[in-house]
Amino acid sequence: MDVVTIGETMTLFTPNEEGPLRHARSFSMKFGGAESNVAIGLSRLGHKSRWISRIGEDEFGDAMLSFIRGEGVDVSYVTRDPHSPTGVFFKEFRRLNDTRVYYYRKDSAASKMTADLLREAAIEDAKYLHITGITPALSKTCRLALDKAIGIAKENGTKIVFDPNIRLKLWGDKSEARSFITRYASKSDMVLPGLSEAEFLFGEGSPEQLVDHFHELGVEIVMMKLGKEGSLISGPLSQKKHVKGFFVERVVDPVGAGDAFAAGVLSGLLDGFSLEEAARRGNAMGAMATMVNGDAEGLPDRADLALFMNGNSDDVTR
Repeated sequence: MDVVTIGETMTLFTPNEEGPLRHARSFSMKFGGAESNVAIGLSRLGHKSRWISRIGEDEFGDAMLSFIRGEGVDVSYVTRDPHSPTGVFFKEFRRLNDTRVYYYRKDSAASKMTADLLREAAIEDAKYLHITGITPALSKTCRLALDKAIGIAKENGTKIVFDPNIRLKLWGDKSEARSFITRYASKSDMVLPGLSEAEFLFGEGSPEQLVDHFHELGVEIVMMKLGKEGSLISGPLSQKKHVKGFFVERVVDPVGAGDAFAAGVLSGLLDGFSLEEAARRGNAMGAMATMVNGDAEGLPDRADLALFMNGNSDDVTR
């Protein structure tokens, strides 16, 4: 197995028109979750990925499992909860460059993941374990499950990749969020923070200074997302390099771009790329994800990715 991810995925309802959600009358049903987005992105690029979670024994859970399995992701370690629902969220395309997200995930099946449900066999054969700061924010039992996953990874030489993905509405308490996010970062081999997340954790500073704070926690590799500016990478010797981003004329849906970046970076590393080359693939994946409505719908296969990265500008393929 190349990459294992663990975390909640929810049923996503997207309005079929722009404007305030109160005026929406029809919706499209999709699925979204940071960890499953990464697993799908990797699978589309030909890598072996596994997603671990807990979902409800309901129609939404059935549809979700079918969709993610259909994308080639291993879902054999997903468990079902007959008493708790699959989480739901809504997107609102209020106006251009103003996308909002509303979550209905309290007491969801995923929030009731426990360490007892996690099997060592689910992680021990993986090259990478991808985790985010969303999972420990869901519940105390999720934190224990994540701690167990990290322990299994370390025992088996699996590299740990951590995306802070800070959701203050889930944490509630900012100091608690800082404490847990820095704790999980310190246990990771690679961290993929956004600039605003690094500022939340460490205060103001240049991207280079903020990257150093992660190294001080013991993180070997830091790849900081800088939006349209690309990313800043810093390796074992703290040699920092800015990797230019890809131009996107119109952002359709920014949600999921960070997950696409993570998938691109991991794909590059699995292909034997340097950190700079992997970051460039991550930048391209992140840019492509913003051009399509949906969390996972814009994730490309290798052919589409190559066309985009090579600057193909043909508007129509005949």
